[in-house]
Amino acid sequence: MNIVVLCGGLSVERDVSITSGTMVAKALREKGHRVVLIDSYFGYPEHYEKPEEIFQREQKNEIVLVGQNEPDLEKVKASRKQKGSGVLGDNVPEICLAADITFLALHGEEGENGKLQACFDILSIKYTGCGHLGSALAMNKTITKHLLSCEGILTPRGITVYKGQGPYEDVGFPCVVKPCSGGSSVGTSIVGSREDYEKALKLAFKYERGVIVERYIKGRELTVGVIDGKAMPVIEIIPKEGFYDYKNKYQTGATEEICPADIGEEKTKEIQRLSERISETLMLETYCRADYLMDEKGDIYCLEANTLPGMTPTSLLPQMAKAQGMDFGELCELIIEVSLKKYQ
Repeated sequence: MNIVVLCGGLSVERDVSITSGTMVAKALREKGHRVVLIDSYFGYPEHYEKPEEIFQREQKNEIVLVGQNEPDLEKVKASRKQKGSGVLGDNVPEICLAADITFLALHGEEGENGKLQACFDILSIKYTGCGHLGSALAMNKTITKHLLSCEGILTPRGITVYKGQGPYEDVGFPCVVKPCSGGSSVGTSIVGSREDYEKALKLAFKYERGVIVERYIKGRELTVGVIDGKAMPVIEIIPKEGFYDYKNKYQTGATEEICPADIGEEKTKEIQRLSERISETLMLETYCRADYLMDEKGDIYCLEANTLPGMTPTSLLPQMAKAQGMDFGELCELIIEVSLKKYQ
């Protein structure tokens, strides 16, 4: 197949996306596909007569690893030669349209909030992952919490506050403060006092106008992938220091991941069925990953659902696939196979 792998973009998860993209592109090439890796923000600047011809060009298999801190997006913007403020670089739609499918290795708001998916739907560009509506629903944590609550699915008690509309309520302490549509725990804080709360709000408002404030739940952190409506093995996440923040997510050795999680067969089945329900509720028809906390009583609280889970060396979905006997390349091909069902 001729495949475009789209990565990079202009979100705080840009570096994570580039790592995911380089790994996916390498794996698909090793499976015999003709793959072009494109940074969606910078586009494809090289000359070509017809977009189909670039799939025949020799491509590099360089893996780019994620740093300890999120990227400086102002520097990224300043380095782009293309004029205008659009988030799609030169030639991106034309090349994606020439491909058999575009593998979305984008993470964060610009790649997962449904806007890109809606644009591609209008242009009849085939892509991996959920459609525009499911992407929009799952990206906004306020909407996610409302929909899950309506289905009787536990989610931490919380409120949404907006920049410039203080004084700001709280839900008691300790609590968690995080951007409403953010990812990779960027801008997220666990706070135990009013003074720390104000600092946490200031940090979160740097990234977004809307901020979720929710009750802190002490418990075991679990996550489950869902592909084509079927749950994968459960992983327990145990950071060696602090909580599962940006650094602990992407630095090798910073977090212990146990797959399958040692939670017993009954709880495993419960959380897997719950993940399938969440996938259906949020209209995540291809694949996703749901994140949870299980408290000391065994109650399971859904934190969020990720519509384009990471595909880096430390990412969780590939670990679940490995536990099922599936290598990284096979996982990438399965994602493509399931995603193409949208177009049948």
